[in-house]
Amino acid sequence: MASLYELKTQFLEYMEIEKGRSQKTLQNYDHYLTRFFEQAKLKHVEDITVDKIRDFRLWLNRQPSGRRDETMSRKTQNYYMIAIRVFLKFLMKRGIKALAPDQIELAKTPERHLDLITPSELERLLDAPSGTDLKSLRDKALLEVLFSTGLRVSELCSLPRDISAESTELSVRGKGGKIRVVFISEKARAALKKYLEKRDDMGEGLFVNLTPEKLKKNNPDASNKKNERRGKYTGKEYDNLDPRSVQRIIRHYATKAGIAKKVTPHVIRHCFATDLLNNGADLRSVQSLLGHANIGTTQIYTHVTDKHLRDIHKKFHSRQ
Repeated sequence: MASLYELKTQFLEYMEIEKGRSQKTLQNYDHYLTRFFEQAKLKHVEDITVDKIRDFRLWLNRQPSGRRDETMSRKTQNYYMIAIRVFLKFLMKRGIKALAPDQIELAKTPERHLDLITPSELERLLDAPSGTDLKSLRDKALLEVLFSTGLRVSELCSLPRDISAESTELSVRGKGGKIRVVFISEKARAALKKYLEKRDDMGEGLFVNLTPEKLKKNNPDASNKKNERRGKYTGKEYDNLDPRSVQRIIRHYATKAGIAKKVTPHVIRHCFATDLLNNGADLRSVQSLLGHANIGTTQIYTHVTDKHLRDIHKKFHSRQ
């Protein structure tokens, strides 16, 4: 029989080819499984036992998290358990006798806390890029599209340029290669149109990194562009923005808008979901728009909209 590490390689290849998992997911699975095998001193499938997993969980629970006086969170510990469980399911599918996946239970985690900004803060953020140069137009379009669609930052960065500024919808490829339709608001379309009309390159990506030369050409008075220098420029005229660059752009405009909270692309995605729910959208529709495989993931937003429900109760309940 193949060794545990050979089976791990087969598993990763299966997840890549058959399941279409991203390279980042594969790297994470590889890391979690390798750490388990090494810490538990495993060599063969039969070495994976309930006792070994319990000892490994205890070891994880005592690992420092990097924050002062804190150990690894239960959420992070669960990532390891999920990887092991998926690996065992793969072995079972291949007819290899191993520990049953349902022997592994996930730890209960505290209710997830959502980082949100207020509607007025969101409005200031969206209006923060106010110039007419190419960078300002790009950043305005980026923020409007992000809020209009609720895209994940990786999905935003992979959008192609051939999107029509007149189109009200577009198809995106999300987690696991799943396709879903998202919709573009009138304001987002207007911002996209101005941005695309200003571009004079042949780049294929929608939101691109701008070289210092192009920045200077489109805005001669601009100072040295720190936000652009750290992007993944590889020598081409334009490269797609990467997630880290988008994070820096949003952080820059949040500061400019006077928002003291930490604002990330995912915060804008949260605002998109809560905005829909507060205005009467049903949970299943929001699930589809966000690309959540499980509605349980979407239900986190119902806690945020409790105030809206309280207002309805107060207004319509007969015995106040």
